Amino acid sequence: MDVVRKIVSEMAAFNLATIGKFKNLKMRKPAIILFFLAMILTVQGQTTNPVEWQFSAKKIADKTFEIHLTAEVATPWHIYSQHTPEGGPVPTQISFIKNPMITMDGDVKETGNLVKKHEDVFDVDVHYYDGKVEFIQVVQLKTNVKTNVSGSVKYMVCNDRECLPPVQKTFTVTLGGK
Repeated sequence: MDVVRKIVSEMAAFNLATIGKFKNLKMRKPAIILFFLAMILTVQGQTTNPVEWQFSAKKIADKTFEIHLTAEVATPWHIYSQHTPEGGPVPTQISFIKNPMITMDGDVKETGNLVKKHEDVFDVDVHYYDGKVEFIQVVQLKTNVKTNVSGSVKYMVCNDRECLPPVQKTFTVTLGGK
């Protein structure tokens, strides 16, 4: 990978105008291929996901647990609330796979530094989190048995210049047991 990075950095000043200066067609083809390879690798390197997720369970009472979906969002990115208005960016969506051993208690709560801001691009007041946000769902076991809670979180992140396409991440958290 270091060799690829070296090629990409050396190709940074290299552009299509430079390729056009090659009179020899044998040199032009490899130069064009290298140029587009460098562009692809550069774009791929820039689209890494700026969100790291952790999934856990915390026992809060006998047979009652909090499921914590914790997002650490790298600066300058932000992640959208579940309650972002229609017409705006993609809100965070959390879904759970039905498990006959548990019941959901209420809706998923959000905790973090909530920012409400009017975005001219969407012409709505968006709700988002910078840094760290926790999505918390309380669940109850029907009996004292070891089981799993599984699901997915779909989210989108933006900064002041761009938005990345929505990402869906699956999770499984173990509950109960001795």
